[in-house]
This record gives sequence, structure tokens and C-alpha cells, in this order.
Amino acid sequence: MMIGTAPAAKKTAISGLRSLLRRRKKSKKSAFRRITGWLHLWLGLASGLIVFIISLTGCLFVFQQEINELLYPQAFYVQTPPSGQQPLPLNTLKANAERALGGNKKISFITTFRDPGRTWQFGTYQVGDPNAATYFGVIDYYDMVSVDPYSGEVTKVFDYKHNFFNIVKMIHWSLLLNDNPGQKIVGVATLIFIVLLFTGLIMWWPKKWNRANRDKSFRIKWKAGFKRLNYDLHNVPGFYAMLVALVLALTGLVWAFQWFQQTVYVVASGSTAPPATRLTKSDSTAVPASDPLQAAFTQAGKILPDADRIGLSPAAPGKEAVIYVTGYRGLETYYDTDELQFDQFTGKLLDRRNYSEKNAGEKIIGMNYDIHVGAIWGLPGKILAFCASFIAGSLPITGFIIWWGKKKKRPASRMAQ
Repeated sequence: MMIGTAPAAKKTAISGLRSLLRRRKKSKKSAFRRITGWLHLWLGLASGLIVFIISLTGCLFVFQQEINELLYPQAFYVQTPPSGQQPLPLNTLKANAERALGGNKKISFITTFRDPGRTWQFGTYQVGDPNAATYFGVIDYYDMVSVDPYSGEVTKVFDYKHNFFNIVKMIHWSLLLNDNPGQKIVGVATLIFIVLLFTGLIMWWPKKWNRANRDKSFRIKWKAGFKRLNYDLHNVPGFYAMLVALVLALTGLVWAFQWFQQTVYVVASGSTAPPATRLTKSDSTAVPASDPLQAAFTQAGKILPDADRIGLSPAAPGKEAVIYVTGYRGLETYYDTDELQFDQFTGKLLDRRNYSEKNAGEKIIGMNYDIHVGAIWGLPGKILAFCASFIAGSLPITGFIIWWGKKKKRPASRMAQ
């Protein structure tokens, strides 16, 4: 009996030994791989919720312009654009907008469009308590009024402080908290996310570039079981979205940390000197014009014939304040701009600074928003930004499921032993 069972026992022992050696060989990772895996796990668990929130709100905000225009066409488009008719004077339209706000709020910025089929936007903004804990306390009010520039009719009043997409933007910006600490929390989570992208790439990288590993790394096995499918949904889309997600994260850091913005400026411009600022002053002793705001706007239209929209900020209180005018090339982008300053009393041009005069550092910082939302590449760029944000938001979920599955498996395997 004992003699008969000896070969079987020996075979079992050898099989067990081989299995043990295989497990040891499999678990024998380099120190670099072990540290990478440890960082990826714990940094992911620490920042996952915030990364999910930032990514989800980024997805929602990308197409906010298109969604708003679809929901409120009367707010953005003139119903029957007139043929050859000139817009009403800017001060008339401004007065109509202020009346629509109750008469106690002053318009602080205006956006006009060269396209005769679009309404003009008149905005007002008032800072609240700078030390308030949340976004709602920091802002007193923020309203936008849409006005038909030909009839002067107010077509829509937006309460932007409580507007859905603006709240989405502020969750994305600072988790609806005051900038300090909200923006710093978002910044730290974004910085961690960048580390996770690189540690994830290292963990994803196949040890051998054979066909089986290529299929595993670049394709999702849709017919696999839940665990394998979840694993593929974490690895494969994460790899494809990595470059765009990295761009979105880096542009986010430009706002979150002043030191990062300064670093980008220095690297791009090759200079540690801050961007040049040219400040001018209005002359209160000069003979005033009858309508200096209109005079400034009319001149700006001639000076900036290629601007798709012109933004104006009426002079702030004070005798030396000036009228600021910005010409934007593009309906949604903000980087390609020429900037003008006018005397608030006479409407005289005091200064002009063209986009071409800016150094590389100023240009790249000016592009930051347009890159971050994908608008710099038009609709394809927005789609890329949306997809990358969506995938980035899914990574904490699929990663947590992977970790939770392994966590539950360990006690069961120990009990089996």
C-alpha cells in the first residue's frame, strides 16, 4: 500500500514544488515595479474621489456652449436678423440690460458679435465675502443679459451664480469651495493624477511584445468575465487617453499653482521677467465726448476688422480709469486677441497691444483655457477633451473594483490554506 502510493505522493510533491516556484518567480518583481505598483494603488485610493469629480464635471462642461444654445436659442440668436440695419447705440442697449436687472446693478462687461445673427451679452459681477467658505459666499451676484442689438429687446436674463453649467465649472475649479483651499485641493489631486498616469503606463507596459501581450494591452475582451472586462476597461482606454488626459491635467495645474504657471512662462519665453504691462490713464481735464463708450466701440470696430467678437469693459470708478476693449478672433476661443485702451472721457485710443507682440510665454498661458476645454482645435478638440475626461473619470472606479476584488480574495485564499 505504501509502496503503491509512493510514486503518487512524489508526483504530488514535485507538482507542488513547481507550483510554488512558479508563484515565487511570478511574484519576484523588481524593486522599481513594486514601488510603482504601491504608489499607483495608494495614490489612486487617496485621490480617486476628487479625480472622479473633476473628470465628470470636465465632461459636463465641454459642450456647455452648444447645450445652452440648443436650450435657449433666443438668448444667443436674433430671431429675424435685419438686412443692412445698424445696431442701436451701445449705451442704449446697456441701459436696457441694466433695467432688466432691476436698475441697481451696473454692467461691467459687454460682448458684441460681428455676426448680425447673434445677440449681444451684457454682464455684471460683484464679489462677495473673499473669506467665505464656499463659492456661493465669495460671489455676491453674477448675471448675464442677452439683448437683440437691433430692437434693443432683452431676450434672456441668466443668473450665472446659480446657473447649472457655472456651478459645474466651479466644482471643477475648486469643489465649490473658496479658491483657498479648494483650488489647492484640486491642484494636488491633479498632480497625483499625473503621477498615476505614468505609474499606470509602467504597469501597463508589456514585458514581452508578443502577439498575446499586444492583444491584452491594446484590446478590450468584451466577452470576458466581469473581472477581466473591468481590468481591460481600466488598462486599455487609460492607455489610449493618456496623452490627452496629460494635457488636460497640465493645463489645469497652470491655474492651480502659481509656481507652475511661472515655470511654464519661463520655459516658453526663455525669460524670468514677467509679461510687460502697459497702463494708461484717462484725462479728466480733456473736453469730454458726448458718448465716449460708443466712440471707443466704433473705433475698435475699424481697428479690429478681423475680430469675430469684441469685448468691452466700461471704465471702473475713478477719474484715471480707462475703457478696455478686446478683439477676439474666433467665436469660442480666447487666446488670439488684440487689446485696446481708450480714454473714458473722450473715447480716444490710448494704447494698442496686438497678439503678435506677445512673447511665447504669454501666448502659451493665454491658450491655456482653450487647450483645457479642447476649443483650440474646434469640435474635434472638444470631442477629444470629452472622451479623455470621461475615461479619466472611469479610472478611479475600475481601479477601485480591481483593488477591492484582490482585497476580498486574499482572506479567502488564506482560509483555503
